[in-house]
Amino acid sequence: MPKDTGIGASPKRREDVRFLTGDGNYTDDINVHGQAYVHFLRSDVAHGRITSIDTAEAEAMPGVVRVFTGKDFEGVGSIPCGWQVTGRDGKPMQEPAHPVLAQGKVRHVGDPIAAVVADTPAQARDAAEAIMVDIEDLPAVVDMKAAVADGATKVHDDLENNLCYDWGFVEDNRDAVDKAIKDAAHVTTLELVNNRLVANPMEPRVAVGVWEKGTDNYTLYTTSQNPHVIRLLMGAFVLGIPEHKLRVVAPDVGGGFGTKIFHYAEEAFCTFAAKACRRPVKWTASRSEAFMSDAHGRDHVTKIELALDADHNFTAVRTETYANMGAYLSTFAPSVPTWLHGTLMAGNYRTPLIYVNVKAVFTNTVPVDAYRGAGRPEATFQLERVIDKAARELGVDPIELRRKNFITEFPYATPVAVEYDTGDYPATMDKLSEIADLSGFDARRKESEAKGKWRGLGVNCYIEACGIAPSNLVGQLGARAGLYESATVRVNATGGITVMTGSHSHGQGHETSFPQVIAEMIGIDESMVEIVHGDTANTPMGMGTYGSRSIAVGGSAMVRAAEKVVNKAKKIAAHLLEASDSDIELKEGKFSVAGTDKSVAWGDVTLAAYVPHNYPLEDIEPGLEETAFYDPANFTYPSGAYACEVEVDPETGQVTIERFAAADDFGNVINPMIVSGQVHGGIAQGVGQALLENCSYDSEGQLLSASYMDYAMPRAADLPMFTVDHSCQTPCTHNPLGVKGCGEAGAIGSPPSVVNAVIDALHSGGCKIDHIDMPLTPSRVWAAMTGAAAAGHGTAEGRSVGGEV
Repeated sequence: MPKDTGIGASPKRREDVRFLTGDGNYTDDINVHGQAYVHFLRSDVAHGRITSIDTAEAEAMPGVVRVFTGKDFEGVGSIPCGWQVTGRDGKPMQEPAHPVLAQGKVRHVGDPIAAVVADTPAQARDAAEAIMVDIEDLPAVVDMKAAVADGATKVHDDLENNLCYDWGFVEDNRDAVDKAIKDAAHVTTLELVNNRLVANPMEPRVAVGVWEKGTDNYTLYTTSQNPHVIRLLMGAFVLGIPEHKLRVVAPDVGGGFGTKIFHYAEEAFCTFAAKACRRPVKWTASRSEAFMSDAHGRDHVTKIELALDADHNFTAVRTETYANMGAYLSTFAPSVPTWLHGTLMAGNYRTPLIYVNVKAVFTNTVPVDAYRGAGRPEATFQLERVIDKAARELGVDPIELRRKNFITEFPYATPVAVEYDTGDYPATMDKLSEIADLSGFDARRKESEAKGKWRGLGVNCYIEACGIAPSNLVGQLGARAGLYESATVRVNATGGITVMTGSHSHGQGHETSFPQVIAEMIGIDESMVEIVHGDTANTPMGMGTYGSRSIAVGGSAMVRAAEKVVNKAKKIAAHLLEASDSDIELKEGKFSVAGTDKSVAWGDVTLAAYVPHNYPLEDIEPGLEETAFYDPANFTYPSGAYACEVEVDPETGQVTIERFAAADDFGNVINPMIVSGQVHGGIAQGVGQALLENCSYDSEGQLLSASYMDYAMPRAADLPMFTVDHSCQTPCTHNPLGVKGCGEAGAIGSPPSVVNAVIDALHSGGCKIDHIDMPLTPSRVWAAMTGAAAAGHGTAEGRSVGGEV
């Protein structure tokens, strides 16, 4: 029977009451007395030299408080990058300055040139339009390979070239990998694009800066996934504000998907301008503004080679990737195509030799950073696409090829420097076969053929590394911050509990799932536990929420703090029961003496903690509050197997997803309903990337997909009912809950399953296509089919169809 409460139960999300009734408190709902509004004048050219800015007319317009340009920020720090990557040559990456407002040059469409602060949003916008800016156009660098060619125009004049770094991993494996590929019985090669995406969370970014004259204290209200990190980066490195003088508040946040991890220029501007103007300053992004100012995701071009021996065992993998950084280095951008990507190139398989080369490139485009999965989807897509292609070339079943090469013994040290602690990949594949009814596929294909449609089946596996840590290791790899998490558990005199966590919830359901953990530990009702997050003034220093780390890292900190509370409470209970604290047990909200019927209720003990009449103060100090910081010993490694069935209309190239199944291993599951919801959302985003979404630039650096008129987001009609299962549980061995991350899995596992399905469908119709780059729009699929037909006999062996549509 399903549990009603505690770990493993599925109570409804308590936070949804306010969200569904319109009572959420988002940053745009925050209005401070006397606030002004800012409008940014953004560049409409991708690359140019600013020769003059005339703000006189704008300054004289009604309601204008002040006009800012780059000159006002000459003494202000650069927007910092949080991760340094060292190249194959041993040199640190090239790291250009990133000004709050453009200084001297603009480097992408949307680069902020000036900002107007005025009494109303309309007045600020009108005045911004009156600013006269003269820009000398420079050639735009958009294509990554062209950007690193000899003689290419430099995005940053003070850098040697447009190559941020040339990274190799594991460099010591390089010669051995080259030899293994040369000597292999079979080598499959695939060139592919992981398309650029715009995160498009439901809530756009917002910032409200406040300065208090009497105390010289600052407050920033912002849409952030990690307010403590924003306080650290902005205070210490940009504006020079001591941390104790700066409060950062991230209230309810309507989705992030990675794009709200980073510190942005607009946050620094509003905080700076609040003091300069001596009144609060507010900015709310329009949706079109978000398209050209939010960090974008993905944008890799990769060549991957998979070597196999005569028995179809994987012997080596070699990849060469060009990764777009955009015009500036966003907070975690350098780590995404390197340490978050290269370390996952083993996938679920026993491949003894792996070498990953990544060239990170500056271009005149919006900066690129982490987007749901961050490097792991790119690695999975490369690996699972090339495995499918290898199976087709070898004439073997793609599932059996995967099974043959699965890792089956744990712990398992991969050749790319990570150690999987636990997993059962054959079990998840078995579960997938069951829930996806793979045995019935042939009958369904015949039904599709009777309707004039081509049906295809795509299967893939994935593994993810979540809860990045430990801090000392990632520090050696270039991280400029610790990656621990924190929690304070405060027990009130009447037994209620407030948990203050450094994790941040922006859709994950922390206010529901975290109380389940605490309530089960103590044996009280979940309604007695309150979760507080998102405010640096009343939460311990933490790293926030991203990389599927909340329950594995933040939850573990919460457990450690609660354990400290329980240990102290046991000592108080021992005094009340006149027993040794080593004999005290806590079950179902009662402390009892082992082997006796003597007990005292949780509430009686907590009251005694604050009204210490019954025990000596010299032994136990009053109060019941503890803090813990948790720094994991290793990542967690969720894994799974996904299956997608599609129908392709041979007349139009239209792809319809008919069935989708996901079998995931997330270790112990706290709230199955929330986990299923996370998987559903991730699959929807992955399907969006595979079939619909594409952030596209023309050769002059103009953003062609700057609104929903040109950027296709998935709708309900584009998705089938998903079948998801997370019953295959191999608990994590190194955190106290045995949990693994779940928030990004769907976005990692779904794109290759969709593409594999479409390629399989085309083969069933006689079009021998190897690959089509995402998104697989009807025009791209139709072009692939007609190209195959033009090649004769309905085939086009070796084709890779991509490019802009």
